[in-house]
Amino acid sequence: MRKRAAWILILLILPLAGCAAVVAGGAAVTAGTGTYLYVNGEMRTDYPNGFEEVWKACEKTVASMRGVDVVPAKEISEGTIEATIDGERVRISVKYKAMKATTVAIRVGIIGNEQSSQFLHDKILEFLTRSS
Repeated sequence: MRKRAAWILILLILPLAGCAAVVAGGAAVTAGTGTYLYVNGEMRTDYPNGFEEVWKACEKTVASMRGVDVVPAKEISEGTIEATIDGERVRISVKYKAMKATTVAIRVGIIGNEQSSQFLHDKILEFLTRSS
């Protein structure tokens, strides 16, 4: 019954959504770089920058936050950086989307922490705007 009510609510809200993202069971927050989606403990967004530039900004973010036990794993079009920052495990996933579009997903802790994930995204954006 709860599921049915949720779907009815989504169908009623959908026409009002316009360009906004509709996410079942999650939250969407509009920001300067686009839309932040927080679903299942992970916050993701797209940056209008190339993969290498975003990867470097993520590395600088972890370094500036004094991350320890840092484990970067980078391939041609995707990579992850795992680290411990202020006693919390952090996983940053970076994925190539297009020449000037890169998706970054951040999970802080085991179940996720929306505020900490947003803070890290803000730091990444700060490093990206500095390099422009």
